[in-house]
Amino acid sequence: MPPPAPSAAPSADAPPAASERVVDPQAARIGAHIRALRRRRSLTLVQLAAAAGLSHPFLSQLERGHTRASMVSLDRVAAALGTSQAELLAAAVPAARAPGDTRPEVLRADEGARGPFPQGEARLLTRSPAPFEPMEFVGANTDPGEYYVHVEDEFLYVVSGTVLLDLGEHGRHLLAAGDCARYRGGTPHRWSTAGTTTDTPTDSTTDSAAEPGAYRVLVVKQVLARQEAP
Repeated sequence: MPPPAPSAAPSADAPPAASERVVDPQAARIGAHIRALRRRRSLTLVQLAAAAGLSHPFLSQLERGHTRASMVSLDRVAAALGTSQAELLAAAVPAARAPGDTRPEVLRADEGARGPFPQGEARLLTRSPAPFEPMEFVGANTDPGEYYVHVEDEFLYVVSGTVLLDLGEHGRHLLAAGDCARYRGGTPHRWSTAGTTTDTPTDSTTDSAAEPGAYRVLVVKQVLARQEAP
């Protein structure tokens, strides 16, 4: 009796098997949404990974819900798909409103799609598409990480704590609770908690010797019309 033929290795583009372990339901929904958008744009995993500057295995894990993307990685995937970071993050929470529902929306403190970023967490502050994307960031990172660069204008308001906002060639600015900043699309930006010995803000009315600690910021990003792929 001939030995059974070896089973074919699962395709990287195949749906995840039921036995595969996902990080959590939110990660699974974000991954499935990324997969759907990629297929709608007729992109392979390899093509999307290359466009986003990420590894093919990482993107495969992301689509299967086996890992959670950082906000930087999610932003790269969104840009490669012609959508927004917030739109991908919104897929983490099942839609609670029908398209076209214009009733006022109330979001409680324990609600909203969440995503990780270096040493902190981001929370989307709306459930439905809007002309702007409000997000809350809470963290205590002393390393600002990579620069974010996107085409949309952005507004940042410090709710609590002290933040060192790095705008690349436009300088480093120490912001305390109540301070805010607006920067145009295309401006490299990143931030961290303030108070490290290397903090040398370009201009500041805040004590530059502030102790590092947790901060909370509100970030509102402009929404631009996007070209939908056929």
